[in-house]
Amino acid sequence: MTVGRRTPSRSAEPGHLYGVGVGPGDPSLVTVAAAGLIGSADVVAYHRAAHKDSVALSIARDYLSDNVTHEALVYPVTTGSTDHPGGYHALLAEFYDDCAGRLAAHLSAGRSVVVLAEGDPLFFGSFMYVHDLLKPRFPVEVVPGVTSMAAATAAVGTGLCRHEDTLTVLPGTLPVRELADRLSATDAAVVMKLGRTFPNVLEAVRQAGLLDRAWYVERASSEHQRVRPILHVDPATVPYMSLVVVTGRDLRADAAGRAMTPTVSETPDPQPATAGAGTVHVLGLGPGPDDWVTPEAERILAQVRHVVGYRPYVERVAPREGLTRHFSGNTVEVDRGVAALDLARAGHDVAVVSGGDPGVFAMASAVLEAQETAASDDPSYAQVDVRVHPGVTAAHAAAARAGAPLGGDHALISLSDRLKPWEVIERRLRALAHADLTIAIYNPRSASRPDQLGRAREVLLEATDEDRIVVVGRHIGREQESVTVTTLGDFDPETVDMGCLVIVGSSSTVVSSSGAVWTPRSQS
Repeated sequence: MTVGRRTPSRSAEPGHLYGVGVGPGDPSLVTVAAAGLIGSADVVAYHRAAHKDSVALSIARDYLSDNVTHEALVYPVTTGSTDHPGGYHALLAEFYDDCAGRLAAHLSAGRSVVVLAEGDPLFFGSFMYVHDLLKPRFPVEVVPGVTSMAAATAAVGTGLCRHEDTLTVLPGTLPVRELADRLSATDAAVVMKLGRTFPNVLEAVRQAGLLDRAWYVERASSEHQRVRPILHVDPATVPYMSLVVVTGRDLRADAAGRAMTPTVSETPDPQPATAGAGTVHVLGLGPGPDDWVTPEAERILAQVRHVVGYRPYVERVAPREGLTRHFSGNTVEVDRGVAALDLARAGHDVAVVSGGDPGVFAMASAVLEAQETAASDDPSYAQVDVRVHPGVTAAHAAAARAGAPLGGDHALISLSDRLKPWEVIERRLRALAHADLTIAIYNPRSASRPDQLGRAREVLLEATDEDRIVVVGRHIGREQESVTVTTLGDFDPETVDMGCLVIVGSSSTVVSSSGAVWTPRSQS
């Protein structure tokens, strides 16, 4: 059986709008569907800068009919500044309104309109904006095209993603710190929109420690294509039509969900692990601002090769060259500890980070538990040096904002019943109330535990009186910080969430004339 060559069969219909992807540069990458529509359209429209020809038009030129009407949609500004009173985005909004009006005139007259898009129309494409404006009024169809990302990956010639690698596509216009954070949090990445942003992108890749896996690709698939390691690029020569490809690390899933450490063959290690086991440092970053991170913690974070922890805490550690940040979920503390111990057994120094103090409802006990459990099967785990470093606790930060409610004898308790039965929590609350201690309550209320704080209030009222002072510290040390002082009788648990810490005073806790809450050091 002989299969003949397929010829373009799609024809543009009157009064229809088509967003047609023409690929990244090589005219032979134009799809069969795109070629048929381009060749049969009454009107072909394309965006371009005032001082440049349309790249999309140059790709599609051989597919155009001789009598097609050209509609050039010329940007009022690209990389320059504007004196428009609404700024750049307002000026572009007006431009797209004008584009839609011009195309609508053709459509209303019964003409078929093809809007050419380099790459894919809906992937960082200008067609999206006229699409949104015209779709409610006219039939619209989008014909996908080969993206510049796909062409650039092919040009690099190395697999972009394998197995459980995740891919992130990022605009190079992001701030350096945010771009570095996002690069550190993914396995593979493509950074678009280069040109004048290239120096910032290069710095972000450096901070994320990915220079060895980052490739620069310029005008992918065209006759002017260039491919080279990112460090071999002159920033002054980088055009907008270029991108950076960060290839994946081929991390395979395991029984715990993800492999934490790449093999030597997958990720070259510019600073080899030391002989023998490394050290696991368990650090507290404090409950809020960077000012509350201790100098000791900062010094350790500047030296270790790996940081392990729950994503919001790891994201507080600035990426840098030579540092790998390992993110994990919020309920896998022991697994996280094992991962850190495994890195240390391989000879790496590791920081396991927590908010607040790592020894208060945080990672220190989880790491030590992981070590004890693992050592029962493999004695080498017991040889890993685990060091716990203190941090500012959430309880004492909230207390400081209120005054000194923990100035006398006090206790800390968590209302989370994930690791202990609620009956145990109730029994301990009663004992603390009968002992007349000030109580700092962690994990007071969450979406999955909406009623427990109300029950805790009832338990305390059974053993104390409703005049006990209550302090609610919300987002302490952050922009949204607030401190509320009330009494146990007036306290409304519905106003509390996981961003809060609640302090219930003892019988001697008072509110001074200045509004400060404090508990005397001498308690009867």
